Amino acid sequence: MISRSFLKAGHAPTLFSAFLYFDLSFMVWVLLGPLGVAIAESFGLDAAQKGFMVAVPVLAGALLRVVAGVLVDHIGPKKTGIIGQLIVMAGLGLAWFVGLHNYSQILMVGVLLGVAGASFAVALPLASRWYPPEHQGLALGIAGAGNSGTALAALFAPFLAQQFGWMNVLGLATIPLAIAFVVYVVFAKDAPEQPPPKSLTEYMAVLKTPDAWWLMLLYSVTFGGFVGLSSSLTIYFNSEYGLSPVIAGFFTAACVFAGSFARPVGGGLADRYGGVRTLTVVYLMAAVGLAVASFHMANPYVALGVIMFAMMALGAGNGAVFQLAPQRFRNEIGVVTGLVGMTGGVGGFYLAASLGWAKQTTGSYQAGLFGFAVMALMACLALNLVKGQWRRTWHELAGPSSVPIRL
Repeated sequence: MISRSFLKAGHAPTLFSAFLYFDLSFMVWVLLGPLGVAIAESFGLDAAQKGFMVAVPVLAGALLRVVAGVLVDHIGPKKTGIIGQLIVMAGLGLAWFVGLHNYSQILMVGVLLGVAGASFAVALPLASRWYPPEHQGLALGIAGAGNSGTALAALFAPFLAQQFGWMNVLGLATIPLAIAFVVYVVFAKDAPEQPPPKSLTEYMAVLKTPDAWWLMLLYSVTFGGFVGLSSSLTIYFNSEYGLSPVIAGFFTAACVFAGSFARPVGGGLADRYGGVRTLTVVYLMAAVGLAVASFHMANPYVALGVIMFAMMALGAGNGAVFQLAPQRFRNEIGVVTGLVGMTGGVGGFYLAASLGWAKQTTGSYQAGLFGFAVMALMACLALNLVKGQWRRTWHELAGPSSVPIRL
């Protein structure tokens, strides 16, 4: 999958730094999900409150990705990443030191964790700008595999909460964040060719382009499904199958790892076969997996296998969408990454909140899962409606001297 030409292109230390920064930022972004069972016991939360609690960081991260995208284009990815990491470390340290005493304060921490979620709009342009178009899918897939940080949270947070209390996990999380920060400061570099800063009018001009809205729609399903499930599965496995928070965390981590490491595979397949073809397949796979998962499995291991299948499809779709985005918006990749990433987070907020609402009102997660399966089918239909126009116009927009577009 990784060719010799890929290894010669770009800047490997920056790609690794982007991955590590993204990975550990995502770890803390979804931290309330793995801690959700313990937090709910402390404050007596119902299913809807738990769903909203894990959805708030996802929504905050979605909105802040636009801010991060603007900063990336104005001051560069590296400086933007440094600012974001300092805010998250300081905020978590303060929350641990002062303590959290009610549900409202938990939600405030959720907003703070959204800053970590905005790392998406920093890490991907940081890596992307070092690589030529023919390697965009794989480079962004590798950097984007930092999604696996959500698995680290699921693996370790419930166990640490059991041993030291969930409040102390907030303070412990700053230790790996500090290590990643040092690596980032030392090894990450902005690419020599940086697009010039754009005015607010130019940023808004991107929103006048229908292709940007199509990409936003596509990512709201692939990434929305991935992060929405990542935030909710520990609570889901605990509630539906009576698994302890630690075992439920292990199940969640397996699902997240499957989705995270399918992302570079999806990017590589999109480089080879085209993003449209790859996305068509993965949307259908995700729809099947989510629809089957909506029916309560008698055995938790069967449920695990079905959700892992759906997560792998969603993860591959994340890589495929970002094979397409730089081909159409290479000069605006910072703001487009922020906008596309924002809608991905909005999709995740919807899924996480809808799962909690469904459980609270119907006693089952089926409506939330099946509803998102329908959304995957709708995204597949939309993609196939617009692909003909893309193939006609994107080659013209790229210019005759550019690397051939692969859709």
